[in-house]
Amino acid sequence: MTKKVLLALLTTLVLAGAAITHTVRAMAERPDRQQADASVLVDRSGGVRLDEPGRLVFRNTAPGPDHGKVASVSLADPAGPRRISGLSCDRFYLSAGTGLCLATAPGPLPSAVAVFVDKELREVKRVELAGIPNRAKLSPDGKMGAWTTFVTGDSYSQSGTFSTRTGIMDRDQDQLYSNIEGIPLLVAGERHHAEDVNYWGVTFTRDNKRFYATVATGGRTHLVVADYDAWEAKTVRENAECPSLSPDGTRLAFKKRVSTDNARPWREHVLDLATMTETPLAETRSVDDQAVWLDPRTLAYSLPNERGGSDVWAVPADGSGAPRLLVASGSSPASD
Repeated sequence: MTKKVLLALLTTLVLAGAAITHTVRAMAERPDRQQADASVLVDRSGGVRLDEPGRLVFRNTAPGPDHGKVASVSLADPAGPRRISGLSCDRFYLSAGTGLCLATAPGPLPSAVAVFVDKELREVKRVELAGIPNRAKLSPDGKMGAWTTFVTGDSYSQSGTFSTRTGIMDRDQDQLYSNIEGIPLLVAGERHHAEDVNYWGVTFTRDNKRFYATVATGGRTHLVVADYDAWEAKTVRENAECPSLSPDGTRLAFKKRVSTDNARPWREHVLDLATMTETPLAETRSVDDQAVWLDPRTLAYSLPNERGGSDVWAVPADGSGAPRLLVASGSSPASD
C-alpha cells in the first residue's frame, strides 16, 4: 500500500469517526429528545429582522422545537420575550442588515453550508463546505464573509489534534477563497511553509483591505494580520486566538491560553493595537468563543450552562466590572 493511499484511508476513517460523533451530538440535541425550557418567553407576534435597531440577534439554544433557530431580544430587556425565526444555524453573525448562517449539512461525512441572508433572513448566497461548523464572521459593511469548519477533531483545547478549514467570500466581487491556508505567510519576518498550518477566527477591518486571524503552526498559535488585496499575511503576536476587532479598529478582543488544563485553558483579553498592551478581562472562566463587540465598551460571548446548552454573557472591555448574564439559552450573539 502506497503512502498516499494509506494517508487517504486514514483521513477517511478520521472523518467518518467525526461524522459519527457529530451525529450522536445532533441526535442528543434533537427537539423531540428535549423538553421545553419554561424560563424562556417567546413572542410569536413578530418575526426576526436584521435591520431593527436596539435588538440583539442570537442563536436560540433553549430545548424544544425552536432549538438552533435565529432569535432576537430587545437590548433594553434581554431577559424579556424573544422573537424566533424559522432559520436554523450552528453559528450566526450579522452586520449591516446582512446575516451569515453556518449550518450542518446532511451527508455521510461532516459537511456544512454557509448561507448569506438578507435583512428578512431570505437566502441570497450559498456556499457548500466540508467539515463541522465552528466560526462565522462578516465585515462591518456585510460585504465580506468568513467561516471556519473543523475537518478533523472538534476542539482547540489540545494543540495538534485538530485541523481547520477557513474560507473568505467577497460578495461584491463574487470571489471565494475556499481555504486560506495557501496565503503567503511570514512568521517572525521569515517566509513560512509547513503542512501543519491552520487558520481560524477571521475578523475584518472597516475598509475590507485587511483581516486579522489566528494561525497555528509548529505547536504555537499566532495573531496574524493579512493584506487582502496583496494576499499576504504576517504574524504580529504569539498566543492569541479568535480575534475580534473593535468598532473603531483600535483594539482586538482575543482568547489567550493561560493554563495547560484543557478543561480551562483560556482567558479573554483585549489588545491595544497602537501600544500592543493587553488587558485581561473580568471574565475568568475559560471562553471558547469568538467574542463580539456589542458597543465600544462591551463584549459578548457564549458559555456552556448546566442545562446542556449555552448562555450569552457580557463583560466590560476595559478589564473593569464583572461578567453579567445577558441572554439565557443562547449563543452566537450579534447586534448592528
